[in-house]
Amino acid sequence: MRNAIALTVSRMRLMMRNKMFLFFSLVMPLGFLFLFLGVFSRGNPFILPVMLAQVIAITVMGNYWGLSVQLVMFREAGILRRYRLAPVRASDLLISSIIANYLLTLPTIILEFVLARVVFHVLTIGNLATVFLLSTVGTICFASMGLIIASVTNTMQETQLINQVIWSVLLFLSGATLPLVTLGKHITQIAYYLPATYLVVGFQRAILHHAGALELIPIFISLIGTGAIAFILSAQLFRWDPDEKAPRKAKLWALAIIIPFLALGYWESGHVNLVSESQSFFDSGGQQRPQAPQTPQAPPQ
Repeated sequence: MRNAIALTVSRMRLMMRNKMFLFFSLVMPLGFLFLFLGVFSRGNPFILPVMLAQVIAITVMGNYWGLSVQLVMFREAGILRRYRLAPVRASDLLISSIIANYLLTLPTIILEFVLARVVFHVLTIGNLATVFLLSTVGTICFASMGLIIASVTNTMQETQLINQVIWSVLLFLSGATLPLVTLGKHITQIAYYLPATYLVVGFQRAILHHAGALELIPIFISLIGTGAIAFILSAQLFRWDPDEKAPRKAKLWALAIIIPFLALGYWESGHVNLVSESQSFFDSGGQQRPQAPQTPQAPPQ
């Protein structure tokens, strides 16, 4: 336990010195917060909770990019080689990376809620217990996805290219930035199989509808399953030395992380209309303002 704590503290110190990590864990989330709540909401207070859910989801998703780039950078700089001299396993280093990421991401999420309440006067912040659990599980899931990318790529250029492609898909086809109701029918079908889609939907249900954790069990199971598969594979494929190259078949193994969401997407596409649900979020949260109750009239004599 003492070694794990020391390793986590060391990883946090390295992260705080990494400008790219600080960008994806603090600057980018706060930028999205002020952009969405301050500009895209157009001053409509009833749509702010919808936007807040999207911003929190993007903050959690940022663990994917930040951690993958950071580990590859450490490997190319020879930092991971130094860790290899210590009595630690690859799994110990990966676990400490996830914990360090989580401990540095959670304050950003708390800050976003505080700013949303104080600066933008968000009317409801929903079920905070569910938001906390979803943030925790989501961070572990997307951080583990970052680990698997770092484990199957050989250079920083390759990592950034793959990250850019996957990040663009997660960001623009999941409802995190563009509402699903604005996307075409074929693109929406892709959204059913993306982990980011259910992260966004989960936060929207928790913040707008005060959904409890039991109401989001399929989402939690899929996020946990994806995180577990990604972590196990990344521990098996992890490389300490930059001279070691990942075999081509490793990238095929990495595709296994989407299995839980293939199953969830197949089930949801036949039972849940995500487009209609996305529309309902904007209708109940932003497009239809509550009307004042009318005084009942006396019946005619």
